[in-house]
Amino acid sequence: MPFPAAVDPEMVGKYPARAHAGGGYVWDEVLEYRVWCYLGRGTEDVADEDDYFYAFGTYEEAKAASARLVGAKEPLALVRQVEYIDETEAGDYRHVRQERVTEWPVEFLSRPNRDDRTIPEFLAVDAPPNRLAILRGEAPPPTA
Repeated sequence: MPFPAAVDPEMVGKYPARAHAGGGYVWDEVLEYRVWCYLGRGTEDVADEDDYFYAFGTYEEAKAASARLVGAKEPLALVRQVEYIDETEAGDYRHVRQERVTEWPVEFLSRPNRDDRTIPEFLAVDAPPNRLAILRGEAPPPTA
């Protein structure tokens, strides 16, 4: 499955390195794909003894770079979440209406991006026991 390109190619590489890590269950936009390089994995020291990343506008570019760069990990997606689902304890979900930027495993982008119904259907009292089926686009919407 092809993953979406960055929403604004002119911004690729201009986002701060610090971002949330995972979570939130839903995504709105892909900002960039990142390939992190780690000194402990043998990467070249180009950042004064700090780990660093390269940013790309497409997954395909990031994947190719991760294969050729020594010390690189698999690409991550930097995504914008305009709203998201917070789970502070297992099964305790909360709808957060606040924007944040987070790094995700690229596989999470196989879920459809958030629309106006995604979070309300996920939180509905008659949601299926496997609520992730809603996020994956595999469950019919709740009836209530």
